[in-house]
Amino acid sequence: MVTKRTKQVVLAGILTVVMLVGAVSVFAFSFGKYEKVKADNGIVTLPVAKLTDGKARFYKFEDGGKEIAFFAVKAADGSIRTAFDACDSCYRSKKGYEQQGDKMNCNNCNQKFAINRLGPNATGGCNPGYLPNQPKGGTISIKASDLKDGARYF
Repeated sequence: MVTKRTKQVVLAGILTVVMLVGAVSVFAFSFGKYEKVKADNGIVTLPVAKLTDGKARFYKFEDGGKEIAFFAVKAADGSIRTAFDACDSCYRSKKGYEQQGDKMNCNNCNQKFAINRLGPNATGGCNPGYLPNQPKGGTISIKASDLKDGARYF
């Protein structure tokens, strides 16, 4: 015979499991996307070897308690493109971008942007905010001052 107390215990157990699964999912998706980076003498350096597979890598740079998110991805022409994980239009949503093949997709408005076209001439609107970088051998360098210029997005 199933008592009222037994039903309550089972229901509480199910609710606890659902809450734990939800918490683990939020933790995995919130913290797994970004790698934290620091500047050394005003420069953030990223190894190109991490980008050879053509998959976008996402980073966070902290400045005065504010985390500035950006990504780096290898374009089909072999160049490394860097951009803020935000844009002029949708930055308030704080959803950023995700890679879909050879495009970066805005997670807020679903617009897609060709990786090959990311750069200083693709600005405004929902384009990923341009972030200049300098290739140096097996690394790319990003000025901390350029990262700080993007703080308004975050």
